Amino acid sequence: MTAFARFPPRLQEAIVSRLGWTSLRPVQELAGEAILDGKNAVVLAPTAGGKTEASMFPAIANMVERDVEGVGVIYIAPIKALLNNQEDRLGMYTEMVGLRRFVWHGDVSDSDKRKFIKEPAELLMTTPESLEVMLVSSKSPVQRLFKDLRLVVIDEVHALAGTDRGAHLMSVLERLAPASQNDVQRVGLSATVGNPEQILTWLKGSSKREGVVVDPPKNPAKRDLFIGLYDSIMSLSDEAAVRATAKKSLFFCQSRALTETVAERMRGRSVDVFVHHSSVSLDERRAAEERFQHGTNACIVCTSTLELGIDVGDLDAVLQANAPSSVSSFLQRMGRTGRRAGTTANTTFLCEDPDTVVQAVALIELARAGWVERVDDQQRCWPVLVHQVLAMTLQFGAVSAERCWEQLARVPDFRGITRAEFDGVLAHMKQEDYLFESGGLLSMGTKAEKRYGKKNFLELYAVFSSPVLYRVVTAAKRDVGSLEQNFVDRLVEQMSSFLLGGRAWTVDRVNHEDREVVVRDAPRGVKPSWGGFIPQHLGFELAQRIKGVLTEETRYPYVEPTAFKQIDEKRADLGALLRRPGAAIQLDGVVARWWTFAGGRINHTLKYGFDILEGWKVVADNFQLRIEGDGINHESVRAAIGKMAQPDFWTEDSTRRALVARLPDYRLSKFQDCLPERFALEVIERYLLDVEGTVRWLGTEPRATP
Repeated sequence: MTAFARFPPRLQEAIVSRLGWTSLRPVQELAGEAILDGKNAVVLAPTAGGKTEASMFPAIANMVERDVEGVGVIYIAPIKALLNNQEDRLGMYTEMVGLRRFVWHGDVSDSDKRKFIKEPAELLMTTPESLEVMLVSSKSPVQRLFKDLRLVVIDEVHALAGTDRGAHLMSVLERLAPASQNDVQRVGLSATVGNPEQILTWLKGSSKREGVVVDPPKNPAKRDLFIGLYDSIMSLSDEAAVRATAKKSLFFCQSRALTETVAERMRGRSVDVFVHHSSVSLDERRAAEERFQHGTNACIVCTSTLELGIDVGDLDAVLQANAPSSVSSFLQRMGRTGRRAGTTANTTFLCEDPDTVVQAVALIELARAGWVERVDDQQRCWPVLVHQVLAMTLQFGAVSAERCWEQLARVPDFRGITRAEFDGVLAHMKQEDYLFESGGLLSMGTKAEKRYGKKNFLELYAVFSSPVLYRVVTAAKRDVGSLEQNFVDRLVEQMSSFLLGGRAWTVDRVNHEDREVVVRDAPRGVKPSWGGFIPQHLGFELAQRIKGVLTEETRYPYVEPTAFKQIDEKRADLGALLRRPGAAIQLDGVVARWWTFAGGRINHTLKYGFDILEGWKVVADNFQLRIEGDGINHESVRAAIGKMAQPDFWTEDSTRRALVARLPDYRLSKFQDCLPERFALEVIERYLLDVEGTVRWLGTEPRATP
């Protein structure tokens, strides 16, 4: 029997009469069968491949067959924009069988929320952060609302798994699950992921249900690809305007600043231009989406805000300034096109320097080989653990350490944390006045209330807050401008330098209490180095494929001649060195360059290893290490590499102490300050370094005489 045949007649009739469908797609049949059988599932399909219906139709079928009391299904989206985008569609699906849906997030009025609490809809649409607010708020009767909760659907699950936001979501779900009389079923939807089985394991949490990955065969499809090189942002923008004319297109940029520059240059040409990024107001973004949907000659210049499954209608083209940092992002963006019959998925890379040309080729070639990044399996997510303890004190007023541990130990992202370590964190938080204990119960300490209690604990609810501005001032209190918190959090005092208002500044001091960055003029003539700014890593596989582009002789038909000339020049410069066996080292006096193409985390691990072993000054990026100091020659560098290839070197106490002492003071989370120093440094180490990957790579990399 097909999944469609198992749907109740009322739903079958509505699908046929209201939607005009005569059958389900393969992914919808397979997912429908799994979900109706009560299994946890990860459902994979291309963008616009029908994943939403694959999960929602069986979820609705369940509620039609057996009346639900309160909320029966929660649909969770990683961003509000996706939630708003799905509101009408899911509203239609529920309404056509006599059910209701309600959207709950920060922009929804209190009066509407009160109506929902009084008479809850069967389908709740929300974000992880808004679900946290419901749990913590005394105005939300969680036990009544969710006592018959049956299913949670998480859209774009790959954007959450393996991240702090994913750890937060799983924590909230595990705290919510005991309110239900059911073993809450979990379904994740994703278009691109390299290890869906790992996501399924993560998603399962404490659920005892069986699990399945729904991944129907995909028909090979033609792709229209182009990579061009341009001598300036201006000429790149001019080319984009030409290519966008008489089409509906998205133009992805890697930063807000570039988005604004490109959009300004494209305006006034032969295409309507809109801007879409996180600093643009909600009203402006919605206006752009709505006007774009009804236009035929329009381009939205955007950052990754439109990478997820937000529907802006049928697209003709995707343009990309330079190159994204992952195959997953490339596939997500390209997947916005080719949805209509007779059309082809496409991406046009408009690059402003040769390095991004090579990176774009590597992304395309990895995608052609069927490779996509794996989601990280994190087990010691300290910042979210701390946040959850504080949130539970707010939820219960006062809570025992035992109850906190009972709830949090079920979260996959904390499974590597021992009870003794957890107790140590609580002791530290009590000592630092983030927690207060009385009668064996924990409540929020004065320091936590001061730091996170503003605006009725908005700072605590907003675990991963929307942009918060910090004032930038001189020591004399002259106002220079403002920076967003996610930028400020990665600045290092006395090290970082940046441009603002057309001038270069060096950071003297960051005051997070007053949201203020105190700066001084950077030395005249010195370009801001960003030496203290947290590096943006490329993964090992992508960096290695970039090396492959430089060592092979392949002619890529999608690269235009000017861009290919730059590839040929890079091949002539580095190809012979990279093809020789052993470490690709170039020596110039007391300076050595080791071209590893091992990615940012491995290269930064090697950087600290050289420093610990030899005291050499090393600058690392995704592709090379520049090593400077006394005694540098091929033999000494090879000898140091040989020592770093031994696992024992990294596990020695002296190495661990030296490594931890050298870690920069990056602020990766606003809850990092609540942690004991060793765990705060572990957070930084996890982001910056990869000791295990370094040893594994060095063990397979031949180190013959260069």
